[in-house]
Amino acid sequence: MLSEFVGKKSSKVRNTVEKGAVKKFVEAVGDLQPIYVDEEVGKNSRYKTNIAPPTYPRVFDFGIIEGFKLPSVGLIHGEQHYHYERPLLVGEEVQCYSEVHSYVEKTGSFGKMGFLSIKQYGEDQNGELIFSSEQIIIVPEPVARGLGI
Repeated sequence: MLSEFVGKKSSKVRNTVEKGAVKKFVEAVGDLQPIYVDEEVGKNSRYKTNIAPPTYPRVFDFGIIEGFKLPSVGLIHGEQHYHYERPLLVGEEVQCYSEVHSYVEKTGSFGKMGFLSIKQYGEDQNGELIFSSEQIIIVPEPVARGLGI
């Protein structure tokens, strides 16, 4: 069932890197680097403004892939990677979308498990890539059965 979604993408959704949201995010994760929150530091940096921390895209809306719905319980967050072409600038608008990249099943000592890869992208207003991320979601056999896999 999940393999039928491989290659499907969401529509692009506009997100803004808001100053107040960045401040709340860095406070929540305990990473109060001055480049994220101190306006004077941002103005004097090579970016001429504050930037968002690397994991900030977790708060973005990446759109909905039509028909693709995962259960809210039972999944395991396997790993996540971020790749940046440049930092996210506070105040900029970012067009975000997601894509089901791959799905494979493997059998191990705990039974069959699915490994779902979802990629997410953020582009500037000119369509230039700012960042991409990939998350691996592990789908244990009991959850897969509930999905009809």
